[in-house]
Amino acid sequence: MRRGIFIFFLLTLAAASGAAPVARAGEFLAEPITVPETKAVFAEVKSRTVVPARARIGGTIKTISVREGDVVSADQVIALVVDEKIALELGAAEARIEVLRSQLHNARTELERVEQLVARGSAAQSRLDQVRTQFDVVTNQTVAAESEMAVVRQRASEGEILAPNAGRVLTVPVTEGSVILPGEEVARIASGRYFLRLSIPERHAAQITSGAKVLLGGRGLDPKPEAAETGSTATRQTFGTIVKVYPEITEGRVTADVDVDGLGDYFVNERTLVHVPVGERQVIAVPEAALSIRHGVDYVQVAVAAGTQDVAVVPGANVLHEGTVLVEILTGLRAGDRVLVP
Repeated sequence: MRRGIFIFFLLTLAAASGAAPVARAGEFLAEPITVPETKAVFAEVKSRTVVPARARIGGTIKTISVREGDVVSADQVIALVVDEKIALELGAAEARIEVLRSQLHNARTELERVEQLVARGSAAQSRLDQVRTQFDVVTNQTVAAESEMAVVRQRASEGEILAPNAGRVLTVPVTEGSVILPGEEVARIASGRYFLRLSIPERHAAQITSGAKVLLGGRGLDPKPEAAETGSTATRQTFGTIVKVYPEITEGRVTADVDVDGLGDYFVNERTLVHVPVGERQVIAVPEAALSIRHGVDYVQVAVAAGTQDVAVVPGANVLHEGTVLVEILTGLRAGDRVLVP
């Protein structure tokens, strides 16, 4: 299964390097070939945007409606902050408005009465001007009081803490009953697309380039349709693309970001193994069919002048050369050996 993981990875990385080393039918000429070299490192899942949801007013947290890991939508109410002073201010504002409305009603009645008296010549114009001024003053006071009450009501509505963006809740550092100040963080929400951030030793800095493909493990990845249908190991392999290489070396390591489709149920800051291309190397490899196992030892048959000879070898990982899957031979073969393939 481990070999199958690398086969599809190497399909995207292998480069042509001359003619395939085949001697004649039934034989395979073992010669050095160039294959991609990868390094396995751990990468961390990150969110492109992490936005805090903050309290807009101070007070006591009455309810919290989300937990870590919950998925929220934009402007969803995630908590409620209550300030008892606001209720008192709202009650006082409503009482003041009631008083002013009564005064306004009396001022309007008095204005209408004086206007009738002036029309009949029973009151002076100065009296009408005085009453009209009083009516205007009470009217303006009523409008101002209603505006003040609207401000208090707005403050009361700001007790609802809203999710700033759609995403997943990372942390909720407060509990119900806690006293909170304006601007204090109630939750952190990962609202952006997930990506992987990896770091490799600086000796590989020159080999890390934007656009290079990396192979990921399968944990949490959304399965591809063909994988669900066939159940094959190869179709479940997922690749990412290096989209950014940071120009600064920190603590002897180079940092890069990898874009991956369908990170699924990964957790932010979760670590996952990735295989990063860091160069090329020369290997001797043979078709897998050429290998046989006897008593736990791998053998290949090599053509010699007297016929054939069984040679014990130590196989390595699968490699890909010009579209053909081969098995790397670590020891046992030399360049120029003619390996028999059944």
